[in-house]
Amino acid sequence: MIVVVAPGQGSQTPGFLAPWLEDAAVRERVGQWSEAIGVDLALHGTDSDADTIKDTALAQPLIVAAGLVTADALLADGRRSLVGGVAGHSVGEFTAAAVAGVLQPTDAVSLVAARGRAMADAAALEPTSMAAVLGGDPDELASALEATGLVAANHNGGGQTVVAGAADAIAALAADPPAKARVVPLAVAGAFHTRYMAPAVERVAPVAAAAAVADPTLPIWTNADGSRVDDGRRFVDLMVAQIASPVHWDAVMTSFQEAGVTGIIELAPAGALVGLAKRGMRGTPSVAIKTPEDLPAAIELLSTSEVSA
Repeated sequence: MIVVVAPGQGSQTPGFLAPWLEDAAVRERVGQWSEAIGVDLALHGTDSDADTIKDTALAQPLIVAAGLVTADALLADGRRSLVGGVAGHSVGEFTAAAVAGVLQPTDAVSLVAARGRAMADAAALEPTSMAAVLGGDPDELASALEATGLVAANHNGGGQTVVAGAADAIAALAADPPAKARVVPLAVAGAFHTRYMAPAVERVAPVAAAAAVADPTLPIWTNADGSRVDDGRRFVDLMVAQIASPVHWDAVMTSFQEAGVTGIIELAPAGALVGLAKRGMRGTPSVAIKTPEDLPAAIELLSTSEVSA
């Protein structure tokens, strides 16, 4: 079966929404979402520079909006019935929730905008950051994290762990990485999925509790532990709690393999999750949809699915 996945924060690049906005219907839809959240998504997805869209309050709704318009194009003309399931990495879970029918698209964008603002405010309380650690010995990394006070925030699999904590500790780890490891600072504004985000959980929880939620109509897996979730409200509650707790994408990929996944399609702004799958799910065909030009390859892969949702 083929699964559709949605990337998280850090996947955004300047102008990444521009090719999708060439479609008038997409421009109209993005305009409606912009009105709903008071953010000009079209402007920031086309003209804003990397530093501007690094802002958590902008990056998160931009990423979800891009994922949703990509999903619309991919799953048009009855192709949704070919999807074996969905999952998202961190903020990408909001995209996945909308694709699976847990949230309505406008509600997903509105809720993630509230999440982004709350996380940006929490990140502003003290200087924190995140970095990807590629390779190296896990025990040596654990020792380095203990010594610097950092924590593992994203267990991404494929030899990649994202660590988070005080900005000076991230800089120290980058200057003196564990043996045979490479440390890559990420374009994020704070230590997400750690205790530093507890104030954001408190703010987002009542907003999420008031949202209209339905049970998923497609299989959906959670980053909390990689399990499949059949209760829509529980899925939303897990998304809120995970603002301050680690992402376990490695467990999601394990669940994919156990479920017999035969292909992965990543929604825009794509690339990161396909990259992880190439290392963590070796040999599994994948397509990253970065622009509308990538749709034919994704549709061709989806057409090989034997699952009818």
